[in-house]
Amino acid sequence: MKEFSHLHIHSDYSLLDGACSISQLVNQAYRFDMGALALTDHGNLFGAIDFYTKAKKRGIKPIIGCEVYVAPASRFRKRKQKGEGAAYHLTLLAKDKQGYCNLMELVSCG
Repeated sequence: MKEFSHLHIHSDYSLLDGACSISQLVNQAYRFDMGALALTDHGNLFGAIDFYTKAKKRGIKPIIGCEVYVAPASRFRKRKQKGEGAAYHLTLLAKDKQGYCNLMELVSCG
């Protein structure tokens, strides 16, 4: 088993950013003998269960995550202040079941 695992991967659930299906990602990780793989789609967890199931079947540790957007100000504020730009990306990974529950809550807020 190799020591390297991808911790920031997008599937086709990341619109305009991910091109591979979850099956393709898991199969490639298996092919390269990776012990773990993290799925971090943009702003959603739509593929989490499918990813978890397929990775487990291949003997790969599934790490569920999400690439969330961090805005510098409230999305409800109409006028931007000088220097305010676009949102930033932050990759969050769930360590355990509680982390997954927290991640679901955060993603649902947004």
